[in-house]
Amino acid sequence: MTDDECITIEHITSATLKMSAIDKHDALGIGCGEESTSSPSNGFTLNANTINIHKHVAHVARMPTERNAMEYNMNHKRRGLALIFNHEFFDIPSLESRKGTNADCEKLKKAFKKLDFEVTDHKDCKLRELLEWIEKAATQDHSDNDCIAIAILSHGEQGYLYAKDVMYKIDTIWHYFTAVTCPTLAGKPKLFFIQACRGDRLDPGIKLQKTETDGDGLSISSMSYKIPIHADFLISYSTIPGFYSWRNTSNGSWFIQSLVEELNTHGKEYDILTLLTFVNQRVAMDYESCVPARPIMDQQKQIPCITSMLTRILRFSDKSKNCNR
Repeated sequence: MTDDECITIEHITSATLKMSAIDKHDALGIGCGEESTSSPSNGFTLNANTINIHKHVAHVARMPTERNAMEYNMNHKRRGLALIFNHEFFDIPSLESRKGTNADCEKLKKAFKKLDFEVTDHKDCKLRELLEWIEKAATQDHSDNDCIAIAILSHGEQGYLYAKDVMYKIDTIWHYFTAVTCPTLAGKPKLFFIQACRGDRLDPGIKLQKTETDGDGLSISSMSYKIPIHADFLISYSTIPGFYSWRNTSNGSWFIQSLVEELNTHGKEYDILTLLTFVNQRVAMDYESCVPARPIMDQQKQIPCITSMLTRILRFSDKSKNCNR
């Protein structure tokens, strides 16, 4: 990176909603021993009896892949939906605008389209608007789709993301796509790409160098089977918990630049975990902050983070050759 390259970090603000009440609740907003509660961050109420109904109902969904298949079935008629939530401006005064995010959005749209996704992007959504788009996607019939992909480009901190008007937990989004709530995606990949800070810590990196001691040198596939309702998710974060995520005001964020490069170059060749490993490599090796006017921010590094609940190998096969269902 050149010295004159302008780098900004995903803004972290202390003027956020009070966490004390929120922290007592789990990812769904349900406190231990409570029948129901409402989240201070979005005003939506979840009832424990509604959540617990999963324990008492025998849910059944269509099997999209043979039980012991090594790879996901990517031979449906369509690849599936890709939703991009692009946040540049915020109603919260303490949050700065995210210059460079539109470059991320445009590059990501082209990369998803190249992989045969049906792409829509949504700019500066308030939380209610965002959830309306999510609910609309979750209630569609995905029977003829391979998977779904959702990208969120925003500010964030300590497990929370920002809509235009308020913060929310990422769990709020992917809960809509569990096997129970979205049965036509049961057994299919559900991919989330999150470009946002997860804290305010910095990573100065460490220099590696060689030392003198270094060297150079029976089928049951047709049977029905049961899966956890949270199986087949993959969440790819731009950084690890507690750390900054860097963004170039002209070229976009390090993570999305690297993700797009890998999707464009190897998207139909590598499986998704291999591909994301090389995204990690690109961010880790090819980028370093250049902010000499602010020494504490200068020469800093970043490493993305992958949370995978995938149960098979995921490869984006060519739809033009394999659309047979």
